[in-house]
Amino acid sequence: MTGTENQLPATFILIHGFCQGGWIWNLVAERLRARGHNVLSPSLDGCAERAGQLRAGIDTEGHGEEIAKLLYFNDLRDVVLVGVSSGGMVLACAAEQARERVARVVFVDALALFDGEKLCDFVAPPGSISTPFAHGPTRDEMAEHAFYNLDPALRDWAADRITPCPVAVLNQPVKLRRFWDLRWNASALLCSQSQYPGEAHVRRSAEKLHARFHVLDTFHYPMLSSPDALTDFIVSG
Repeated sequence: MTGTENQLPATFILIHGFCQGGWIWNLVAERLRARGHNVLSPSLDGCAERAGQLRAGIDTEGHGEEIAKLLYFNDLRDVVLVGVSSGGMVLACAAEQARERVARVVFVDALALFDGEKLCDFVAPPGSISTPFAHGPTRDEMAEHAFYNLDPALRDWAADRITPCPVAVLNQPVKLRRFWDLRWNASALLCSQSQYPGEAHVRRSAEKLHARFHVLDTFHYPMLSSPDALTDFIVSG
């Protein structure tokens, strides 16, 4: 992509996915800030450094409300919401709740569910850790199956930071009463080396939103494998 150096400063909210935290966006956040943009990449309730708060009742709508309140209490407007993987559902919930503050939505190989659908309808979340409140992979499972093609140092760094996902995010139907009927300035990215969510799912959401559709030849975590290309897409997409 070209012309990114001429982009005006913007505010980007980077939303992580399954078993991750804001940390997964560090490489992209650094690049966006180097271009003069404002960037926030919060860890959602019960995730990453907030894993100690894990409890019953944490769901996608609550995560979306967190992002909407982040925009409100920081008086942020004309923001670009970016969601990867299951963060696509959080993006949609947040955008629905804070419509007047959102300029653009960007789905990065994202699960973008329709009202009443569940994540487990589309993917079988991996992992052998299962508790009443959370589900997810062990550190080694993530290193071997999700991060296997990263540079070893980056693979180990990322795998060390994995935490189980609040279980309601996986098995509770998402509530999106208005999002898909509103008009959005939207982009959708397919990671061609990723098995999930897959081209049909990414195209479905892109078509519903009349979004610009892009393909990046990388795997499901492009913020780790291709941070430069992903940054260009986020800025210009």
